[in-house]
Amino acid sequence: MDDVIIIGGSFAGLAGALQLGRARRKVTVLDTGLPRNLFASHSHGLLGHDHKPPLDILAEARQQLARYPTIRLVNGRADSVFGAIDDFNVRTSDGESFRARRLILSYGVADQMPDVPGYAESWGTSIVPCPYCDGFEVAGQHWGLVWSGPQSHNQVRLFLDWTDKLTVFADGHDIPPDVRADLARRNISVVDGRIVEIAHHKGHITTVNLDTGRTIAVDILFAHPRNKPSASLHESLGLATVDTPTGIALKVDERRQTSMPGIYAAGDLTTPFLPSVTQASSQGAMAGIFAQQSMLA
Repeated sequence: MDDVIIIGGSFAGLAGALQLGRARRKVTVLDTGLPRNLFASHSHGLLGHDHKPPLDILAEARQQLARYPTIRLVNGRADSVFGAIDDFNVRTSDGESFRARRLILSYGVADQMPDVPGYAESWGTSIVPCPYCDGFEVAGQHWGLVWSGPQSHNQVRLFLDWTDKLTVFADGHDIPPDVRADLARRNISVVDGRIVEIAHHKGHITTVNLDTGRTIAVDILFAHPRNKPSASLHESLGLATVDTPTGIALKVDERRQTSMPGIYAAGDLTTPFLPSVTQASSQGAMAGIFAQQSMLA
């Protein structure tokens, strides 16, 4: 029996494994090799790894984990989980079975692309969600923001640290008059109508095309599509969740434990606001540490 099984081996999962391996705890990491930022050419804002391809960072991390004899990395997808604290059983899609005293869920989320031509092709290149991840590289350029709800008003204020050229696309949302007045005061134009196409060249936006017939040229488009967990294990386990503007997130306490004793969670699966590689790594490390501490005699 392992001490911990980690389901999801991207930044959060590997950070948890590192802490557990250094504590000489036996840990198995199950991963399918499909991180959320697979489409990003570079990762930004991660101390010591700024502007590196994220897949290169993960490859280096896996190489570093090889020096710890109690860490086992397995290429596999967890299909089902059952049991309770001190005796969890995880079965994979290819029929393997693993047992552990604790679990860490770090299988992340999958972004749900809207049915708009050119949107998915531009995602991660010129349609991005996070100014801290990509804002510096396009500072001072013409930004667009796809309105997604009341939280978008705060995002507008945030974006002004990077650019004073910002266009808001209402995309069918009813933006209240007082909010429109505030945007006008900030010299931010609001374009009504629904987005029907992202015209692009190899993922680089040329224009945002609307059902009103208008076409608006921007250099970068910030958007926050809905997402969903990359697996449904939390549902079968009955774990508590919280609703967010873009989907659901697993509910965890201050020690990163979910509503079921012995199951911890970290990374984008638990991060409703501005998820990042830095946050995922930090949360994964803490999940590993708290899982280890929960097993002390």
